[in-house]
Amino acid sequence: MFTTLISPQDLAGLCGSPELLLVDCRFELSDTQKGENAWHAAHLPNAHYAHLDRDLSDLSKQGLGRHPLPDIAHFAAALRRWGWRPDLQVVAYDDANGSTAARLWWMLRLIGHRRAAVLDGGYAAWSAACLPLSSETPVQAGEAIDLAYATDQIVYAEELAAGLRDHALLLLDARGAARFRGEVEPIDKVAGHIPGARNRPFSDNLGASGLFKHADDLRDEFEAVIDGYAPEAVVHSCGSGVTACHNLLAMEHAGLTGSRIFAPSWSGWIADPARPVARGAA
Repeated sequence: MFTTLISPQDLAGLCGSPELLLVDCRFELSDTQKGENAWHAAHLPNAHYAHLDRDLSDLSKQGLGRHPLPDIAHFAAALRRWGWRPDLQVVAYDDANGSTAARLWWMLRLIGHRRAAVLDGGYAAWSAACLPLSSETPVQAGEAIDLAYATDQIVYAEELAAGLRDHALLLLDARGAARFRGEVEPIDKVAGHIPGARNRPFSDNLGASGLFKHADDLRDEFEAVIDGYAPEAVVHSCGSGVTACHNLLAMEHAGLTGSRIFAPSWSGWIADPARPVARGAA
């Protein structure tokens, strides 16, 4: 059972198994159709496609950031379309260092599905290993399912603000350092970060090869950043609640279990102009 990461070689050994569900999560903010077009052209054999905006978010929700978490019925419909069952090994992949695949991985954990992993190195690592690709569209529909999110694993602004005020929670921001400091802001309408947050760019989870660093190295790095806080007190944020999941995945892979996601993230925080904004390194 793979619960955090899986290598291309290990995944290749599972391909063709009726116990495997593959989901392609390729997506690009600047061209929201590009990932799905790429999936139609070539994907891992039997991989279904998850669109970040349509399947893993509900853009109709207001005030909850650029990628609001969809209602459970919305997510259940996507799972049913992919043929999901609670006994399957799910593997998600993308071409963005795991940053969008981790969103699906987190959402599966919210429904209690722990047998889910992200392909380490993603589509690029699979292709570099000369492993098979397909352009065939899988057809597989599951049965009606009754699911619920573990809402205690999702943090919203009121709980976050209280936890930061009381120093009961530690917020880790997964955006790049320049965005965290407020020096640049290419996407959101306000630059800066949530006061009290610390910066841990999700790209720091990766080595030069584009693969995740060794679990021991990740553990050392995160322990240095959280500096005495228990993993259960850590909350992850980013721009819209997507790359924050990459830091959660890295901590879980490192054995630092129990951290959570501030789902609205920065774009949701600044939806209320009364909330404070910080700039600079701290």
